[in-house]
Amino acid sequence: MQKILCLFILLMGGFAHAQAQHKMQMKTPEREKNTAAVNKNTTRYDLYITDTTVNYSGKPAMAMAINGQIPGPPLTFTEGDTAEVHVHNLTHMETSIHWHGVFLPNYMDGVPYLTQMPIMPGATYIYKFPVIQNGTYWYHSHTMLQEQSGMYGALIFNKKKEPQIPAIPVVLSDWTDMKPEEVDRSLHNANDWFAIKKKTTQSYAEAIQQGYFKTKVINEWKRMTAMDVSDVYYEKFLTNGKHTTEAHNFKAGTRIKLRLVNGGSSTYFWLTYAGGKITVVGNDGNDVQPVEVDRLIIAPSETYDVIVNIPENKSYEFRSTAEDRTGFTSMWLGNGTQIAAKPLGKLKYFEGMVMMNGMMKMNGDMAPMGMQMSNQQMDMNNVMYPEISVPDTATALPVTLNYSMLRATEKTNLRKGPEKLLKFELTGNMNRYVWTIDNKTVSESDKILIKKGENVKIILYNNSMMRHPMHLHGHDFRVLNGQGDYAPLKNVLDIMPMETDTLEFAATESGDWFFHCHILYHMMSGMGRIFTYEGSKPNPEIKDLAYAQRKLYADDRKFHPMVNVGLESNGTDGEAVLANTRYQLSTEWRIGLKSKYGIESETYFGRYLDKMQWLLPFIGFDYHHNSLDNEPEHNLFGQLSNQKNRKAFVAGLQYTLPMLFVAEARLDSKGKFRMQLKREDIPVTSRLRLNLMGNTDKEYMAGLRYVITKYFSLSTHYDSDMGYGGGLTVTY
Repeated sequence: MQKILCLFILLMGGFAHAQAQHKMQMKTPEREKNTAAVNKNTTRYDLYITDTTVNYSGKPAMAMAINGQIPGPPLTFTEGDTAEVHVHNLTHMETSIHWHGVFLPNYMDGVPYLTQMPIMPGATYIYKFPVIQNGTYWYHSHTMLQEQSGMYGALIFNKKKEPQIPAIPVVLSDWTDMKPEEVDRSLHNANDWFAIKKKTTQSYAEAIQQGYFKTKVINEWKRMTAMDVSDVYYEKFLTNGKHTTEAHNFKAGTRIKLRLVNGGSSTYFWLTYAGGKITVVGNDGNDVQPVEVDRLIIAPSETYDVIVNIPENKSYEFRSTAEDRTGFTSMWLGNGTQIAAKPLGKLKYFEGMVMMNGMMKMNGDMAPMGMQMSNQQMDMNNVMYPEISVPDTATALPVTLNYSMLRATEKTNLRKGPEKLLKFELTGNMNRYVWTIDNKTVSESDKILIKKGENVKIILYNNSMMRHPMHLHGHDFRVLNGQGDYAPLKNVLDIMPMETDTLEFAATESGDWFFHCHILYHMMSGMGRIFTYEGSKPNPEIKDLAYAQRKLYADDRKFHPMVNVGLESNGTDGEAVLANTRYQLSTEWRIGLKSKYGIESETYFGRYLDKMQWLLPFIGFDYHHNSLDNEPEHNLFGQLSNQKNRKAFVAGLQYTLPMLFVAEARLDSKGKFRMQLKREDIPVTSRLRLNLMGNTDKEYMAGLRYVITKYFSLSTHYDSDMGYGGGLTVTY
């Protein structure tokens, strides 16, 4: 009934926009009327959030739409307006809208349980704030993983006297048919299905074939898994919601302004243009002095304003290629013969692995390279780019944008005030997919108190192998990039591995402001902090502070399940795990089809202690039952082991050794000591996995698993208790 009422209001409202450039056509027949209206200096939009079905890859998938479209409609305002956006939630779940890069009252920032309560199903929430800036921004859901499902759109703040040049909002994004919650769960459980899909497993067979066997061994000796530059496999990459878009109404000599937004949840895009140079004139909503480049990389959540030219009466490709080179999306500008941008070649991952081995210490920290890297001036991934590492001798190397080249159009010095210095180390664990600052998630750290009138300086060091686009809500910061008084203003800083970058901002607001990595799955795993202004008045939107804090912290405390079940001719064995950032509950079992094989299970509960999460102290329970006569056995330490009916509490430690073997030492309540070595999923080939286990109870196992799909594998193994078996393994 609520949905019908909302649709009736939309049809009867008849909102008409005052300016032609604000017009947009809704894709659903119920919403053919324009939803933007202007009343004096107030510009109003109505956004209707609905569930929908899309088909980007050849099969239908669930998504979320804004006004019936993905991305949502571009929202255009003029500096000096008052923005009024009515968000109608017609879905079955709560939602929110964050106005990325916008200066606004804290309670309008759109972070559920921090600056507002979420918009509940069937409810309408009104965001209203003055537009006091100009440039290219965007809006997106800050609730759960909804951004990945289609909840994003361009946000344009025109200058009062906007230059008369054709301008096109260009929203880049990534699409997966998999439910975002399943993507997140898979990442936390170190499932390598995404690498298989991307053909980047870097198995031992591939290493031998390409002459990198020693490199692979060193890589695993340092307890690292395969090299990658992107975590998720995506079916499609999109420009304004389509794989390919066209803008034909441009003639030779036309200069076009592209308002670029990276609305991708975790994809960096390389931007190239078939028509010549790309002139960068703005970044994160702020003007910069024009700089010409051949290409640039745009991080998740960044925005760039660029100028491109139509050289002749032809159609030129503006290509956005995913950093992992698994796909691209295009916009064709101009009319006539198509001129394609040069494709970017497949990454050379083993060369990247050589680089990674040199960068990583045995303890998991980054090794000093005898240089200080900052502001993207030294891209260590260059060794993997075929167009850089083995250039065509007849072709000059492409000029690539980096932050040191950005220079503001006017002085950006902060007003005088006391300085508060903060130092952050970006940390993480790829295997368990835990992403932190100073080895603490948002829920594990206190809010950072700042005072109005202070100048806050932050020194960031990236001590992880991944890039992190760090975003500060509600503020611009100066990036200290060597441009002195003209340091550029940004709200997102993409910091590469081993880089040390410095930013500073004037503390001029009040309330709570989020600072976090804008790779969606890193943020949900805990990589962030909350800045709180001292002496701020209570937020009227948050009635129950304790409840809101519990809900806010629930994101990085979430437990993720994993189950691995072998169904083979000799019985079943498997493991079920429930784990979050620090804690893990697991149970292993072996059940034989014949009574002589018996039943055995081991259940552990533990907490990871160290930064790299290699050490897991645990307690648990061991159960073993065999209906046959008890046969006394002695372990390698000469202790007697009861195989007929063993029930014992256990306590011990697990530690990840070089070569990724997990060593376990435990003592049970009967006084028996056991040591064990185990390694699962050794990548023999791109799809073949080897499992090994042996312990001092004279138990051992070896098995092979050939991956067919994400959830099913053909498998065989030999177990000292159960003998040979073959069949199917189900992995969830």
